[in-house]
Amino acid sequence: MIGRIPILSVSPVVDAGRWPARAVVGEAVPIRATVFREGHDAVAATAVLVDPTGAERERRAMTLIAPGLDRWETDVVPDGEGDWTFRVEAWSDPYGTWEHDSVIKVAADVDTELMLTEGALLLERAAGAKGRPKAHAKALQDAATGLRDASRPAQARLAAGTSAAVHAALAADPVREMVTASADYVLRVQRELALAGAWYEFFPRSEGSRFDKKTGTWSTGTLRTAAERLPAIAAMGFDVAYVTPVHPIGTTNRKGRNNTLDPLPTDPGSPYAIGSKDGGHDAIEPTLGTFEDWDHFVEQARAAGLEVALDLALQCSPDHPWVGEHPEWFTTRADGTIAYAENPPKKYQDIYPLNFDNDPDGIYAAVLRVVLTWVEHGVTLFRVDNPHTKPVRFWEWLIAEVNADHPEVIFLAEAFTKPAMMHTLAKVGFHQSYTYFTWRNTKDELTEYLTELSGETADYMRPSFWPTTHDILTPYMQYGGRAAFKLRAALAATMVPTYGIYAGYELVENVARPGVEEQIDNEKYEFKHRDWAAAQQAGTSLAPWLTRLNDIRRAHPALRRLRNIDFHLTGDDNVICYSRRLTAAQSPTGREDLVIVVANLDPHGIRETMVHLDMPLLGMGWHDGFAAHDLVTERTWHWGENVYVRLDPHEEPVHVVHVRGL
Repeated sequence: MIGRIPILSVSPVVDAGRWPARAVVGEAVPIRATVFREGHDAVAATAVLVDPTGAERERRAMTLIAPGLDRWETDVVPDGEGDWTFRVEAWSDPYGTWEHDSVIKVAADVDTELMLTEGALLLERAAGAKGRPKAHAKALQDAATGLRDASRPAQARLAAGTSAAVHAALAADPVREMVTASADYVLRVQRELALAGAWYEFFPRSEGSRFDKKTGTWSTGTLRTAAERLPAIAAMGFDVAYVTPVHPIGTTNRKGRNNTLDPLPTDPGSPYAIGSKDGGHDAIEPTLGTFEDWDHFVEQARAAGLEVALDLALQCSPDHPWVGEHPEWFTTRADGTIAYAENPPKKYQDIYPLNFDNDPDGIYAAVLRVVLTWVEHGVTLFRVDNPHTKPVRFWEWLIAEVNADHPEVIFLAEAFTKPAMMHTLAKVGFHQSYTYFTWRNTKDELTEYLTELSGETADYMRPSFWPTTHDILTPYMQYGGRAAFKLRAALAATMVPTYGIYAGYELVENVARPGVEEQIDNEKYEFKHRDWAAAQQAGTSLAPWLTRLNDIRRAHPALRRLRNIDFHLTGDDNVICYSRRLTAAQSPTGREDLVIVVANLDPHGIRETMVHLDMPLLGMGWHDGFAAHDLVTERTWHWGENVYVRLDPHEEPVHVVHVRGL
């Protein structure tokens, strides 16, 4: 049954409260609701935030943001991890009703004495409210006395009852009647890295690998040589070192270079073909090292200020111990063979998918044991390979089980699939999600997609933007050259709080295998030696660019939030402009932060155009001006509503502007 004062469409609420909405510590979370009542009496609303212990932590007056739609809003800021709750309280506002009516009636000299008397009675009652501070009680009593002073003109008496002091006292503790509360809704608050971070992906075996020209053979890198790469990753400003699977690799149907079926004896195989006589998901490929070497890798990462993410790929090589021990965990075809993985026209003959329906209890327990093994060895994040090919209920169970004792562990869903599945995986527990950003290139595509991601879906799905991956190299990246790599990194780093880079991005590795959108000589199937020092010395590495982007992200909290993106008009469809703003109240620093990005989406040509800024969205008046400091070039201009820009993709394809003097 609806309450005395209707409260509808409360947010953030996920599927009517079936799953909790998400936030991170220190994030300003917008609470919204539709609140109204019959007739013309004034109503108001308050958002109430309750911490995980059940203690009421914050009461925030809500503001009517859409009067014609009765939509109210305010922000609350949880300051610790755990399951918080919030509710909306709606109430009749007798003072608001009286003030509105009395201003009109006294001006028209209609029921003047009656209106002033009713106001005095109301304020006297408010002054006597239990717990009201003495200063506020005195202000209200003085106002009531002024309203009753018949020796003064009516307008002067009215002014006493509507003074700033009265408003301040009632804002702190309003007169509330017919108080109605919504249901309590859960707000799951997690650590900052669940929302905002920069990931760097690499294959450990490639770091330290060497090719012997005399013998024509490769020597593998190890976990120890991979650890030597960590300081450089940290120096670029990344937060997470993400490594592809480090488990034993099967030999049956092993893939050769470029995904061929005729491997050479020295080909290492795909690390996603997990399992051999040396073990399965809870073991380490012997050529990489041992758990002692892994622990050293994690220690070196932490010393550099990095956290370690591991690929969780729930599939098996035909040589995986589970194949012999639990054949029921796989799908058997009519001819008696186990079905290998397919994504037509792609075939993965070296991989058997798990069948979660044959023995769910057994598989669930085995996977949980695997995940906890790696958590015990320092893994705090998992990039989950193809979660959309496993039951959603499994992920809901697994993530809940892991986070019950290890709430710090973060799961990233690599699910390039239909929206319904992507969204549901996020709802049931995945902290972050890969997105379609990789294929969104035009201004219209990016604007539409970011508007979606920063809207209602932000209540549960946190996007992670990757310009390329070890599996994906789009035509835009193949043919856009260095400018495309700079631009897409800038967009990924400034459009959403979390983004990622795949190793080799610094070297602009953009040659595709003919006919497919992936790199030639794909690192999944072979070693790849990269001469980082030579590129740095030659000045061709994008490492300084990535470092600058990460420095900017760390300095500006507006870039580490999701819901705060606004788009502005440009005169050229190849130029996009957007702003990211936090008010002082929303910012964890207590200072307003405003960043404006203008980017040339054409990697081949110079673009000159006008940008038309929506000044109110920037918190300014239409005729205001401001100092626009480009964080990339360190140049400063005076900008206003209409701005001329010229962007040369072969110099700097993007302005990342900090608005100074706020």
